[in-house]
Amino acid sequence: MTRLADDCFAADPDPLSVEAALALIRDRLGAVTGTETATLDAALDRVLGEDVVSPIDVPPHDNAAVDGYALRSSELTTEVMDMPIGDRIAAGHPAEAAPAPGSVVRIFTGAPMPAGFDTVVMQEDCRAADGRVRLPGGLRAGANVRRQGEDVRRGSVALAAGRRLGPGDLGLAASIGRTALCVRHRLRVAVASTGDEVTEPGEDLRPGAVFDANRHTVKALLARLGCAVTDLGILADDPDAIAGALAEAAETHDVVMTSGGVSAGEEDHVRTAVARHGRIDAWRLSVKPGRPVALGVIGGRAFIGLPGNPVAAVVAFVTLARPILLALAGAEVGSPARYPVTAGFEHAKKPGRREFLRVRLEPGSPPVAVKAGPDGSGILSALAAADGLIDLATDSVGLAKGETADYLPFSEVMR
Repeated sequence: MTRLADDCFAADPDPLSVEAALALIRDRLGAVTGTETATLDAALDRVLGEDVVSPIDVPPHDNAAVDGYALRSSELTTEVMDMPIGDRIAAGHPAEAAPAPGSVVRIFTGAPMPAGFDTVVMQEDCRAADGRVRLPGGLRAGANVRRQGEDVRRGSVALAAGRRLGPGDLGLAASIGRTALCVRHRLRVAVASTGDEVTEPGEDLRPGAVFDANRHTVKALLARLGCAVTDLGILADDPDAIAGALAEAAETHDVVMTSGGVSAGEEDHVRTAVARHGRIDAWRLSVKPGRPVALGVIGGRAFIGLPGNPVAAVVAFVTLARPILLALAGAEVGSPARYPVTAGFEHAKKPGRREFLRVRLEPGSPPVAVKAGPDGSGILSALAAADGLIDLATDSVGLAKGETADYLPFSEVMR
């Protein structure tokens, strides 16, 4: 495991924009995991550890894109053509001899084109009878043919290192003959909740206590990222116990992550506990909800301390923790795409920080975003009902009903 410099998360005390935070992450962090070989069936959602260079052209030969009749474009005319049908070629069965000049070949989708033949006419546009076929006039040369190498060229990079492998990537790897790929080891993340008031679901709820939602939400988010997750459970507000548990976890994990206890209050012990075995830096992200976030290094491993409010924890995860985890896993760290939607509600906002609103979409062109519930950072029901987030810029003063807004779907940041 690669160890991190204690000051890799050092930052100015002023609030950071999301863009500035991403720039720091891209500049300072890289893969901390090694590589292994995984079969295609086991490589889904893994991070590619090296470039995959294609040893072949894909397709490996010119082939028909449709069922129909193949001919030489040099024999095309602008008039209706009546031509004899020569050979019959099916996929996987190349022509055994060159077809005679002035003839066409009955060909099927995927079949290799005979030498010199470069155009296919769809069978729906032709009339065949008694060994001949009538072709329409004005055909376009080269129509309905998949060219050799038009998908992937031999010697080109088919898949770049750092890519999180999806179903299409695995199909592409198979198309160039690969049965296995070099992938990064899964990032090992230890997760804990903190606080005397936090209670495990299923236990009796004491007066003044709450059930632990954060840890289960965060574990699910980590699983979606392909991390190997260890559950440390709930850590009581005991500085020595917290320090010991986090330091021990750092010995066998790449990342240690907590929620709660990262503010500067007398009962917020996580920051002090981490500092005993490393360094802690508070990143004041200029977003609502989602600040503060404690970042640091404990025992040479990354530490991420999320806010205690459930919705703030999720927003902090998708805006900051997620790109950190991707960088440490060796994956590309991009900016999630936003999409235009119509606001179906009004919302007032103070300028000076970015704000994320939980919304669900209703049909429209563009779709209409409506609030999924109240805006409070502790209201999980609105998060569960939401399809994504409206992203209000730092200088925005809010939304008017009917205004176009930037929409960040959960599918962009929870996978």
